[in-house]
Amino acid sequence: MNLEMLLAMAASTWPDETAIVESSTRIRRATYQEIATMSAGGAQVAVDAGSDAILFVGVNGVAFPVALFAAARAGIPFVPLNYRLSDDKLGALIDRFDNPLVVTDTPERIHTRGRVLSAGEWLDIAADVTPLEENPVDPERIAVLLYTSGTTSEPKAAVLRHRHLVSYILETVEFGSGGVEQAGLVSVPPYHIAAVANLLSNLYAGRRLVYLDRFDAEAWLDMADAEDVTHAMVVPTMLARICDYLREHDQKAPPLLSISYGGARMPMSVMTRALEAFPDTGFVNAYGLTETASTIALLGPDDHRAAIESDLPEIRARLGSVGRPVPGVSIAVLDEAGNECPPNVRGELCVKGPQVSGEYYGKADISSGDGWFHTRDQAYIDDGGYVFIEGRMDDTIIRGGENIAPAEIEEAIVAHPAVLDAGVVGAPDDEWGQRIVAHVVLRPGEQLNDHEVTDWVRSRLRSSKTPDEVVFSAELPRTDTGKLVRRLL
Repeated sequence: MNLEMLLAMAASTWPDETAIVESSTRIRRATYQEIATMSAGGAQVAVDAGSDAILFVGVNGVAFPVALFAAARAGIPFVPLNYRLSDDKLGALIDRFDNPLVVTDTPERIHTRGRVLSAGEWLDIAADVTPLEENPVDPERIAVLLYTSGTTSEPKAAVLRHRHLVSYILETVEFGSGGVEQAGLVSVPPYHIAAVANLLSNLYAGRRLVYLDRFDAEAWLDMADAEDVTHAMVVPTMLARICDYLREHDQKAPPLLSISYGGARMPMSVMTRALEAFPDTGFVNAYGLTETASTIALLGPDDHRAAIESDLPEIRARLGSVGRPVPGVSIAVLDEAGNECPPNVRGELCVKGPQVSGEYYGKADISSGDGWFHTRDQAYIDDGGYVFIEGRMDDTIIRGGENIAPAEIEEAIVAHPAVLDAGVVGAPDDEWGQRIVAHVVLRPGEQLNDHEVTDWVRSRLRSSKTPDEVVFSAELPRTDTGKLVRRLL
């Protein structure tokens, strides 16, 4: 089975129902059948041009799913690129392809040997040409090339084959389970795995997908009301801004059924505020990686409620976990020798299953001989099977022989009411090996000095985890999904 078959199933079941709602300069809607027809036309455009890939450089909109499914039908990779990159960096990625078809909001920026179409031109041409006939594509063919966020190193293109993405959908989504009366609001950028996964998931569930081209808390809330949104996917920074806006404007939250979040660590303080702001909404923590074709572990609404209502510290702590593995996925925490760690012992999170790729474009498959993909995330699993992520293995600070997870210190700092954001890194130190440096962003109008920050942390964590140095910054370097780019600190 391939991605084009997922679209064919949806289009034959709900041909005249709205599949996509696009919010940009105007509201544009497209039905399932229109998406299918334009995708088949777009596939013919790519075949006629002899394209070796369809590249997408733009914001969320109807052109995005049409480009993805056109590439699927044509049997060539779909490659969404970060439109925020500099012209040089964007050009270097485009030049990796011999004859790409580039669909973009900014054609004047694109220089390539291939064909360049604006998003509007792409949709007009795709709707007019004779559609490419059904073209059974081998599930082993590359469906999507997605560049990793590059928070600890230069980004690499993760290879996601049709079988990886289809496995994820079939294992986690029931066909038609959403219903056309439901609507999912997505504002994560198209070049992130969450955007690809949400497109496929909502389409397969039969849920109308509402795109916000660029995130803004006020616009997000307005769109949720205007389109009767029932489901939404956000990253932690988005959820924090939504909660801030609701509080500052004394506004009631829209009655969503579900909010899923992921992409970066969710601070406990933000989660607590969100549960208060959306008391009738079910929250879902979806943890996954680009290399795993999206979600591999879920903390569902029942888990959230159980953690909040429990008096047991070990149960309440699960609010900070990413939940348990999704069907079809195996997760283990392994030590340096490759042995599975006992419960509550830290090690490297490893995963395997049919949706897991572990392959990068132009490089060898890096999965181990026994099938485990090593995520390089430091984690532990508690007695109930709940997975706790503590950041990247490379982020670990070794101070006086003790391994310290920066995320634990960051969590303590952002719990201070005057702090908006925090990032912690290790710096070389002749005596201790490394010293702890905390970069802190204060909320507007608030004031703190370095001693107040260190005293706050010391009162919550033991002294060895207290920052040796505090640097106040206007903002921290983060990706569009909220991940801290530590190498820039």
